[in-house]
Amino acid sequence: MTDTPLPAPSDTLMHQEAAQTADIVADQYARNAATVKALADDLRRNPPPFVVTCARGSSDHAATYAKYLFETQLGVVTASASPSVGSVYEAKQRLAGALYVVISQSGKSPDLLRNATQAKQAGARVVALVNVEDSPLALLADTVLPLRAGPERSVAATKSYLGSLAAILQLAAHWKNEAPLHAATEALPDALRRAWQADWSPLTDGLVGAHNLFVLGRGLGLAAAQEAALKFKETCGLHAEAYSSAEVKHGPMALVGPGFPVLCFAQPDETEAGTLALAQEFRGRGAQVWVASRQGDLPLAEAPHPACAPLLTIQSFYRAINALALRRGHNPDVPPHLNKVTETV
Repeated sequence: MTDTPLPAPSDTLMHQEAAQTADIVADQYARNAATVKALADDLRRNPPPFVVTCARGSSDHAATYAKYLFETQLGVVTASASPSVGSVYEAKQRLAGALYVVISQSGKSPDLLRNATQAKQAGARVVALVNVEDSPLALLADTVLPLRAGPERSVAATKSYLGSLAAILQLAAHWKNEAPLHAATEALPDALRRAWQADWSPLTDGLVGAHNLFVLGRGLGLAAAQEAALKFKETCGLHAEAYSSAEVKHGPMALVGPGFPVLCFAQPDETEAGTLALAQEFRGRGAQVWVASRQGDLPLAEAPHPACAPLLTIQSFYRAINALALRRGHNPDVPPHLNKVTETV
């Protein structure tokens, strides 16, 4: 907690930057369209045997989204690289012909740069999703998809994270080259605007005195759960763990009893019914449960395509957690012990 006066919710950098997301995504899509189309056309002509993602922090949560999106929409196996394998262990990987997607806000973390360099040397095509367009990562990549989020001053990333998801969605839409995903990208900015207006005050009110919680999602929605759990820790000083709504059954759910807080993101696709059933089971145990869904107590803005839902979920969440951090006595812009740019080896 801070001893200095706290700003009003709408005055934090986190609030102001997250509120820019819809306009940022619209601009990103317009300015990146030619580059994404050229990349996607070549990927269809020369399909990679698999995709590898490399990222840390919020960017690695975006990589989780890429995994589920590429595998469900394109049928291309997508795996996450452990940066230390290349940067610390210096173990060479067989990556010939692979698409190697590196996601970073700053584009200058030494471990990501080392892995991207090794991937190029191994014969992979390196694509960088990066916010700083003249960064070392952008300079070494074969193709750069700028996030175009502009300067982000709040330590807690918001618009750059959603910009990463949006860039991944645009690439998948052009790569698949079918009408539903293309239409979804066109409708996404307006859907993000609606999501920003969603009332998630029950979550803010209910977690003011909490000490820990689970955040659950599944499939495309797992990335949203991971991002939410991180934001609870860094902005609110609240211990949160993210789980797949399937994996939580393998041990962690033993902790869920009377009063235990659980936040469920019900992705509007084939995983929705299972997540809603689990939420109902936890309510039956007396747990304190909030559900973000089309019919839940936390309204989910109508998604133009299920692949858009994780972006809308997090956009609504960012507004709610900004308010929660202040209610708990924390300034979300300056979390203790954290820096805006983290450089790992």
